[in-house]
Amino acid sequence: MKSWIEISSSRLAENFRAVQAVTGNEVEVLPVIKADAYGHGAMVCAPVLVEAGAKWLGVDDVAEGAAIREASPHSGTRLLVMCGMELADAPAMVAHGLTPVVWTQEHVAAMERAAQASGHPIKVHLEIETGMGRQGVAPGEDLTRTLERLASSQWVRCEGIMTHLCCSESAGAEITETQRERFAAALDQAITAGLHPEFIHLGNTSAVDEGGTMAWIRDTAKSLGARAMVRTGFAIYGHCLEIEGTHVHAGVLAPKLSPVLCWKTRVIGVREVAAGATVGYGATFVAAQTMRLALLPVGYADGFRRAASSGIGNGWVMIAGRRAPVVGRVSMNLTVVDISGIEDVHEGMDVVLLGEGVTAEDHARWSGTIAYDILCGIRANFEAR
Repeated sequence: MKSWIEISSSRLAENFRAVQAVTGNEVEVLPVIKADAYGHGAMVCAPVLVEAGAKWLGVDDVAEGAAIREASPHSGTRLLVMCGMELADAPAMVAHGLTPVVWTQEHVAAMERAAQASGHPIKVHLEIETGMGRQGVAPGEDLTRTLERLASSQWVRCEGIMTHLCCSESAGAEITETQRERFAAALDQAITAGLHPEFIHLGNTSAVDEGGTMAWIRDTAKSLGARAMVRTGFAIYGHCLEIEGTHVHAGVLAPKLSPVLCWKTRVIGVREVAAGATVGYGATFVAAQTMRLALLPVGYADGFRRAASSGIGNGWVMIAGRRAPVVGRVSMNLTVVDISGIEDVHEGMDVVLLGEGVTAEDHARWSGTIAYDILCGIRANFEAR
């Protein structure tokens, strides 16, 4: 096995409960497991979250939702298909008991046809575009037409109304206030059109951690006789983005979380090189003195980024609890690290690529990206523990 991912089931469940504790009993927590649970293995994580009490899970598309449903056919957990839908997806949505996010009249019509053909009405969540500029219907005439279609349907029921914040990690962000105002206007339109949603949701991990939006979410839902929902993904796996903006403060959620994933490999070779020896493509590294090096069977094809190379990101791995710096360029399938200061390193020894001592945030810093990107890019086998 080139490398493997160990998932802590206990930490995953504890993180879910931490989100529940911060949001309060009146808020429904929807753990997001799209993108294969942010690289953590949806098939590994979904059963753990259900056992921990999750009544909802958020998936990417029909295929992901269908796979989760087929793996747990008797689970009553609801699956929200978050990332839009193609009209051709409608029959599969109904067949697998998935809950689609819709925002156009055409979406509603497609779901209506599929539901009628099956003889079973379907619930949907309506997304409002408030500033993200991706999916969703804008308040005004377009929303009025979609609401009219929903209100008149005998087969499609609007169970939830949602939007998505674009700057929720920025404390006091003006755009967040603007998005809330637009969302409130859309909710007024929906109520006027005769819709009575059970769930109102716009909060993600950063919104929960930043805290400033949570009271608004709860109060708004309560005023409509609905229940507030939050869609937390990153937090479930033990991470939060740093709180930014003009009103920076410590996050209320981040201190309660623990990373769930540990990515490991094994040493496949150990050698000593003399001063003047070169290592890796381009001979970018030249040994200044005698060194001991370990060879690892992972590289950028496995998600260990080339940016971790020495002279670029200057990344490291952990061996026997100590840092082993990357030497030379990270290759497609191989990486060399310096073990000169670590005793008794031998072939077959475990190496932590990402975990205790080397975090997803470390990898993101080397690569000039965010930890989400790092976690979703790992290619390895999964082990639950």
